[in-house]
Amino acid sequence: MAGVTATGMAGVPATFSSATAQIGGFLSKKPYAPPLWATHLSPMPCHTFSLGHRDDLSGMQLSGNKVRKLEFLMADAVAQGADCVITVGGIQSNHCRATAVAAKYLNLDCYLILRTSKLLVDKDPGLVGNLLVERLVGAHVDLVSKEEYGKIGSVALADLLKKRLLEEGRKPYVIPVGGSNSLGTWGYIEAIREIEQQIQQSSDVQFDDIVVACGSGGTIAGLALGSRLSSLNTKVHAFSVCDDPEYFYDYVQGLIDGLNSGFDSHDIVSMENAKGLGYAMNTAEELKFVKDIAASTGIVLDPVYSGKAVYGLLKDMAGNPAKWKGRKVLFIHTGGLLGLYDKADQLSSLAGSWRRMDLEDSVPRKDGTGKMF
Repeated sequence: MAGVTATGMAGVPATFSSATAQIGGFLSKKPYAPPLWATHLSPMPCHTFSLGHRDDLSGMQLSGNKVRKLEFLMADAVAQGADCVITVGGIQSNHCRATAVAAKYLNLDCYLILRTSKLLVDKDPGLVGNLLVERLVGAHVDLVSKEEYGKIGSVALADLLKKRLLEEGRKPYVIPVGGSNSLGTWGYIEAIREIEQQIQQSSDVQFDDIVVACGSGGTIAGLALGSRLSSLNTKVHAFSVCDDPEYFYDYVQGLIDGLNSGFDSHDIVSMENAKGLGYAMNTAEELKFVKDIAASTGIVLDPVYSGKAVYGLLKDMAGNPAKWKGRKVLFIHTGGLLGLYDKADQLSSLAGSWRRMDLEDSVPRKDGTGKMF
């Protein structure tokens, strides 16, 4: 891979050497060879960029399941000669934040169309959670109301901005909501290969089921297709956090049809509804659940995706014990922890206590010779 060019900043070299950019393989452009069991799928990607490590531990600024999809999508953007990328999401979209960071790593400008409430669409969106990172790395943010988004749709909104950028002489590349298209699906076909290899290296690890949150469909499509084709052949369960299960069955069908898989989505994944009050909205019980899991295990779930999915999973286990009895379950935590900051006010009454340290006058002075006054 050629050197990665950075924007001119005081004290920062304009170009990082190839060796520096590829320490540990990070940011390296690599030819892509699919798993043997997926070689019949088409179209097949040619290259990927190495952007992440593990879904919930791939770095705070570039974290979450979206990174796996971006490894393929960003490689395609660069291959097509793009000088900027466009994507769409909610006001606290993890995908949009990951896209903004990945674009900056690859010297591409990033344009984000973010959906917010009608009351806030004409106001500064602030610097909370994902927005802070997006704006720090210089992403261009365009706000639309939820009503406008619902009426026009994400595809038309991205196309409108793409047309304007083309008129300005730019070379934009559009990434769909959540990075969920057939090319992005390869990110989680590749994840199944990793899981398969890890199981093969550890003789005492086996899983009957894989469970994950579903917000845009690409992660589920890749996991379900990869699981069915690979030696895993585990049952994949998706807990949807926004649209209804039937919507996602149809959407996943479109993604796997785009890879000429020959499968019916109903046969390779089980969809469950876990959206509760709606996308990115939580009940007090759900937030208490996130807090209780963190306090008891040290595992921090995000409130929008994995938090709702684990909450839904445990409710389903309690309501249908025979369905899960004796089964070994792999839950995939898809990251997105920056979304917690947007829930700080709602979580404040649940968070751990604090107090001012009691400093009595018996505490010795720094020199140990007397009292502190």
